[in-house]
Amino acid sequence: MKLLVCGGAGFIGSTFVRQRVLEHGDEVTVLDKLTYAGREENFHDFASHPGFRFVRGAIEDPEAVAAVLDGADGGDGATAGSVDAIVNFAAETHVDRSIAEPDAFVRTHALGTYVLLEAARERDLRYLQVSTDEVYGSIDVGTFTEESPLRPSSPYSATKTGADLLVQSYFHTFSLPATIVRGSNNYGPYQYPEKLIPLMVLNALHGDSLPVYGDGMQVRNWIHSTDFARAIGHVLAHGAPGEVYNAGGPDEQANIDVVQRIVALTGASDSQIEHVTDRPGHDRRYSLSSEKVRALGWTPRVRFADGLAETVAWYRDNAWWWEPIRSGEYRAYYERQYGRALS
Repeated sequence: MKLLVCGGAGFIGSTFVRQRVLEHGDEVTVLDKLTYAGREENFHDFASHPGFRFVRGAIEDPEAVAAVLDGADGGDGATAGSVDAIVNFAAETHVDRSIAEPDAFVRTHALGTYVLLEAARERDLRYLQVSTDEVYGSIDVGTFTEESPLRPSSPYSATKTGADLLVQSYFHTFSLPATIVRGSNNYGPYQYPEKLIPLMVLNALHGDSLPVYGDGMQVRNWIHSTDFARAIGHVLAHGAPGEVYNAGGPDEQANIDVVQRIVALTGASDSQIEHVTDRPGHDRRYSLSSEKVRALGWTPRVRFADGLAETVAWYRDNAWWWEPIRSGEYRAYYERQYGRALS
């Protein structure tokens, strides 16, 4: 396939692009404005591949989107007029930042999604929206299905919900061949260290405290980023237009259990764990049923215990990737968020 992947410089987006370029032989153009979490370093192992091209630009900019689709972006125009589908990963993704700065989330998720949908409609392109289990809100028992009501609880999940509804409206109103894939909590290499697992791994390796919100009993359904990327590719190939597909991981874990596993894997001390004031409106439990996408032939391959051990090892062995982050603006963000400085 020939794909335009928006937000492909981020954690999950770059994982998807890596699979499509290196394993499937697709031609992929990435459009990304390179926010703090979108990094060209994520392309390091395929940047020179002939099937890959990067263009810097924002999805909320109609001219930038049109230019990359029509080959007028200053690049070689190799994909102009021949893109089969748009896959949209572009998003502001951190709930904490959505509470502090919701305007960026509205701009990217609402306006950006609209711009992409219009571009796809004008050019008769397929469209896939990458979404999240957080649109469903919290669930005490059982699992969410694609028919569950949408009850977002943060500016992040509310704007993602709005984007999903906009996508569905373009299918129903304009017959745009669009699908949505909602994933559970992703983890793996190349994840920006504001998120739970890389934050805890790097803090543990540096002897810093491990800040756990509230009692740490918030339960998440964990999926390795390679499994989620495969699910997206599988839906792109086999999914039905207008449908939503949930892709959940094989294991659920409470946050405190995840942190304790990381302590054991890094050789850190339990005394580093510090319970801090809980996040406002913190959802208690997420859980996704993946029966619909499994019926298409997809299944997750990475169990959480194995994936976590591999992830910890990756961060331990790839300081070149995270050192520029941990020594830069992230330090100021961390101090604002947790009230203390990193070592």
